[in-house]
Amino acid sequence: MCIAAAMSATAGAAEAGRPVIYQALPRLFGNTVETRKVGGTIEENGCGKFADYNERSLGGLKQLGVTHLWLTGVLEQASGTAYPGRPADPPDILKGLAGSPYAIRDYFDVCPDYAADPARRLDEFRELLGRCREQGIGVIIDFVPNHVARSYASDVRPDLSFGNDDDRGVFFARDNNFFYVPEDAPGGGPPLKLPTAGKPGCSGRFEPESEHVRVTGNNAVTFAPGEGDWYETVKLNFGHDFTRGRDTSHLPGPDAAPEEVPDTWRKMDEIFAHWQEMGVAGFRVDMAHMVPMEFWAWMIRRARERDEAVYIFGEAYDTDPAKLTDGNVLEALLAAGFDAVYDDPAYDLCMGLYDDFAGGYKWANDLDPLTFGKELFHHSLRYAENHDEVRLATPHEWGGLGMAVGRPVSAVLFGMGRGPIMIYHGQEVGEPALGREGFSGDDGRTSIFDYWAMPEFQKWVNGGAFDGGGLSGEQRELRAWYSRLLEAVASPAFTRGEFYGLNHANKENPGFGRLAGEDVSGHWIYAFLRSDRSTGARALVVANFHPSRAMDDLLVRLPVHALQWMGVGEGSLELREVLADDWSGSVGTAGLPGRGLELPPMPPLSARILVISEKRED
Repeated sequence: MCIAAAMSATAGAAEAGRPVIYQALPRLFGNTVETRKVGGTIEENGCGKFADYNERSLGGLKQLGVTHLWLTGVLEQASGTAYPGRPADPPDILKGLAGSPYAIRDYFDVCPDYAADPARRLDEFRELLGRCREQGIGVIIDFVPNHVARSYASDVRPDLSFGNDDDRGVFFARDNNFFYVPEDAPGGGPPLKLPTAGKPGCSGRFEPESEHVRVTGNNAVTFAPGEGDWYETVKLNFGHDFTRGRDTSHLPGPDAAPEEVPDTWRKMDEIFAHWQEMGVAGFRVDMAHMVPMEFWAWMIRRARERDEAVYIFGEAYDTDPAKLTDGNVLEALLAAGFDAVYDDPAYDLCMGLYDDFAGGYKWANDLDPLTFGKELFHHSLRYAENHDEVRLATPHEWGGLGMAVGRPVSAVLFGMGRGPIMIYHGQEVGEPALGREGFSGDDGRTSIFDYWAMPEFQKWVNGGAFDGGGLSGEQRELRAWYSRLLEAVASPAFTRGEFYGLNHANKENPGFGRLAGEDVSGHWIYAFLRSDRSTGARALVVANFHPSRAMDDLLVRLPVHALQWMGVGEGSLELREVLADDWSGSVGTAGLPGRGLELPPMPPLSARILVISEKRED
């Protein structure tokens, strides 16, 4: 089936400007309780609420430069906390007492933990949406299509609960919602044997799966999933047997009527419609590559018929063997209608500058191969932190360099393309995720599984004032720096312009940060131009990734072709720094291809954004 017909959908909300997405877990964002007891209850450790997203906090995000708020884990999830009419889930199917935000218990409901009155949780969420609209901030929520919690059962729409009408006697049927483990699968036959046996309060069993056991969210066809499996979740069936390969061409096309598509498609469409009608502006799709591209083309077309501006971006990894296409799955998702997809390769490469990562340490020059392919390059969502990745300020990775490493990393990643950019709450104040926090241990990540609080971020929350009153001077400057960066990359050079990499032209330039023992340049310095010919907006981005060495005599060559590409003629250029300081200067174009542009000293772990204009002769 050809899904290129859906490509026009990628315009969507992107035409309205470049999204700046702020990722925040409601359970953490406004929590002011400082107990932080490992494994603590909601009463002991506290929990943020929908009401924490108020005029003060949203105003602070708006000032930072945020356009969209991704409320991670807002959907009702399996949890160890009970409410009237909603019993706690058994610990055997939980990861952490609060539960995983990606083990959804009811797609049509929100987590009662976040409501002042749990019985009014959907009303309180609607009120939150209204407050965000007043601030001009669009709300994005998770869409988790590949899997649900083992305890999934919708109270809001019980008629649309998954598995109600499944034939549980077969591994796969087109209109089953789940996959059922066959008798000859590993694990010794039923019942389900979970890897939780022997842990506090656990038996290693889940009574509803005593006879008919379902496949895990990570495709483990076994009666006995392991610790490394997504054992708390079950995989959803989109009408394709994943054990038979990646060919999904047998599935319906984007114009198919609802009665012609698999049952899971119809239910997912109802879920999307439910939240769109409530006023949600967009969706972050979890593990989008594990779901057939045909489904995305069909559902995104229908979603845009309801709201053509709905913003949809996907977490996806082309290196995952579970992807459902033989080609580049990131390109396939864009062709199916996504506005943007995760740029994991550029993130990994930046981390590889400091850590022996994926086959050895990297050079800044290694970013260049990732800048080709205009469609994917300009529709990639770039981040330096998210809930799956370690904190920049963690001592575990990023060379243990602390919050300052975020400056060159974020400046390069946020400045490269036209796609959306994302900041994870706490990144802007150097949250380090120190110590054991609960289920995930001491791994440099802020726990998404536990009732917890972020000690450094709480200094910005400041008891609910959301004014940064508790931040150190260094943290205040870091947050101000991120605000300047987001303002800089909101200019037409970055939102509409093209990219021109300069490292290739400077490999033979010894003034381009070359250190003793290096045969070529471009180990620690990365530089590129952004230019929008229609508005004349131009900028030069230069980053010094070196952890300790200042670059005092930095020269950046701009080849003749680069000047022509920017539409610059012979004469002089004026340059004005907009990120690091108030430096400005002028330079003749004649010397730029040879000697190069001499820059002011660049401290270690720093970046510059220089706005370029042609000097007017009096």
